[in-house]
Amino acid sequence: MRTFLVTSIFLVVTLTVAPAADYPDHPIRLIVPQAPGSATDNAARLIGAVLSQELGQQIIVDNRPGGALTIGLDLVAKSPPDGYTILVASSSYVVNPSLYAKNPYDPFKDFAPVTLAAASPNILVVHSDFPAKSVKELVDLIKKNPGKYNYAMPGTGTTPHLAGELFKLTFKLDLTTVPFNGAGPAIQSAVAGHTPIAFTALPPTAR
Repeated sequence: MRTFLVTSIFLVVTLTVAPAADYPDHPIRLIVPQAPGSATDNAARLIGAVLSQELGQQIIVDNRPGGALTIGLDLVAKSPPDGYTILVASSSYVVNPSLYAKNPYDPFKDFAPVTLAAASPNILVVHSDFPAKSVKELVDLIKKNPGKYNYAMPGTGTTPHLAGELFKLTFKLDLTTVPFNGAGPAIQSAVAGHTPIAFTALPPTAR
């Protein structure tokens, strides 16, 4: 098992707000546009625990995966701008507008940035029984067997996806891309051997 590192950055953004003086007076939702077990989900749960202590209010992590993150992003964009719906997003938040002609949200007008919350490396992993034990061996194996192998990744437009495509382009590989609805399902598929190669973020892979 070897790694191929690419930086993945996670942002916390929310709609522009004008909170009341007694804010917060009811629970706050942290929307995660990815499946449970992803690096963004892990970060959101750590942030939520600290915010709950600091604010004295319940913080609810609400996973809304799908649509290359657009389902969760659209939900937050259309929520009332009262500070009770906060988005915890990966760098796909800024990648998606360059990948899709139409997005249901405007990354500049619909949200206001709060903070850079965390950063994580992306990694390349293979199933423990996979015959390649280094990146060089993996590249050589794929080149000798064009079209035979595939790799799992946590969703179209995510930084692991971009890392995987860069890997393919760099080494001119015929490797099939298999998108999943989050890092958790992608890792489960790799562990089961269905897609023995995977590009994911480090935190969910190490769990």
